[in-house]
Amino acid sequence: MSAEKRLKALGIALPEASAPVASYVNAVRTGNLLYLAGKGPQLIDGKRPLGKLGRDYTLEQGYAFARSTGIELLAVMKKELGSLDRVARVVKVLGMVNAAPDFTDQPRVINGCSDLFVEVFGDKGRHARSAVGMGSLPMGIPVEIEAIVEIVPAPRKVAGKAHKPKRR
Repeated sequence: MSAEKRLKALGIALPEASAPVASYVNAVRTGNLLYLAGKGPQLIDGKRPLGKLGRDYTLEQGYAFARSTGIELLAVMKKELGSLDRVARVVKVLGMVNAAPDFTDQPRVINGCSDLFVEVFGDKGRHARSAVGMGSLPMGIPVEIEAIVEIVPAPRKVAGKAHKPKRR
């Protein structure tokens, strides 16, 4: 099943990709890789969640924040590529958790995003990953995640016909 169909089957409606909050862009394409800038969780009741895991939020809330952040990253992928079906593989995820000093469950928090990517992309969603604790994150958000994805080149038009590149 295609990633776009899986997304629908999961009942996930992607939001508009959020604009960068500083001097950077949401994504940079080079060759067959798409580098996604760090994103945070979606707004809850119009407000940005702020605080630390292990102090202000539970592991379960952190998992939900990471899943929400994964949805933000999917929205950027779709905006950049036109379709999630152009994702050949999720290569690498870096998850940063705004954590109290004694909080040690960063990997379980970032599973919220990793599990989502596997649900949407199947085995192509399995990726290398780092999940680290931070003393703080921009604006006090509890989770920030960035990713690198391999993309399938867009079909080229050759003499009025769509030309599909050969896959290796």
